[in-house]
Amino acid sequence: MRDGTAHRRRARLTGALLSALALLTAATGCAGPAESAVSAKKAPASASAGADRVEPLTDPAKPRLPVTVGSSGGERVTIESADRIVPLSGSLSEIVFTLGLGERVVARDITATFAQAAELPVVTRNHDVSAESVLSLRPDLVLAETTTGPDEAMEQIRAAGVPVLVVDPAQGLDDVGPRIRAVADALGVPADGKRLTERSQDRIAAVRAAVPDREEHPRVAFLYVRGSASVYLIGGKGSGATSLLEAAGAIDAGAESGLTKDFTTITAEALAKAAPDAILVMSKGLESVGGIDGLVAIPGVAQTPAGMARRVVSIEDGVLLNYGPRTDEVLKSIVGQLYADAG
Repeated sequence: MRDGTAHRRRARLTGALLSALALLTAATGCAGPAESAVSAKKAPASASAGADRVEPLTDPAKPRLPVTVGSSGGERVTIESADRIVPLSGSLSEIVFTLGLGERVVARDITATFAQAAELPVVTRNHDVSAESVLSLRPDLVLAETTTGPDEAMEQIRAAGVPVLVVDPAQGLDDVGPRIRAVADALGVPADGKRLTERSQDRIAAVRAAVPDREEHPRVAFLYVRGSASVYLIGGKGSGATSLLEAAGAIDAGAESGLTKDFTTITAEALAKAAPDAILVMSKGLESVGGIDGLVAIPGVAQTPAGMARRVVSIEDGVLLNYGPRTDEVLKSIVGQLYADAG
């Protein structure tokens, strides 16, 4: 999904959400089966000029290869060259570009929405990898997550002799460092991996230290909404948002209310039990339902404290749940919007 999370990508997304994403893709015109899988796509219009960018390390190191590294599942992968890299998730693309190796990236999937990747060809259809499209670009390294698929496409890439490094999906803030280091090690720049990890962790820590100290923590419900596909879901345990909300000094209202699934269809009863003081949404989702007016028109939302106060936190789809080099920016935006009345 172009949602960040977009979701589109991760083990925490349940079957219900994955089905929703299929509907979303059809409804919003993302690359579909009738379109060429290798196509130049611009960054989404909602990405503000100059803001939706990664910040590469200064004086990045040159890869020292070959290396042999561990891949998810225990497999060992030997990487001889990293001149033509294909990262198959937005989060992995961010890491490569932030390590200063973006000029080596030859393709992206639709979840890489930041400006530096905007002109790269897309090698996915409805979030599924096109092996033919990937192989046509002659990559010498493919970066993937355990949820990247379909399996047949990934096996076809491996069968062609292309090394594939598989990284575990991110679930929270604790995954930022390990994912950065896994990619950096595979690219032969382990020192820069440590440097970027330290930079990311220091920036996250600085944001957390600036969170207003309040006796009562705001309850925030993460809603995944797509009006164009009639998809309305509330995040529960494992949605991916809990770690961010807790770092922002908030309570994940869906998880705390007892929602055990990653995502559950929104009902008035579920919202009443969650009783959120604020609602977290992806920016494209908010746009798809007609803004705050449309959001509070969803049954049950207007009756919550968040709905009555029209208190909404909106974060760009392509970065919200990436848990990577820009997570400090995500957290800072959540904090800024959530405590806008602090003072």
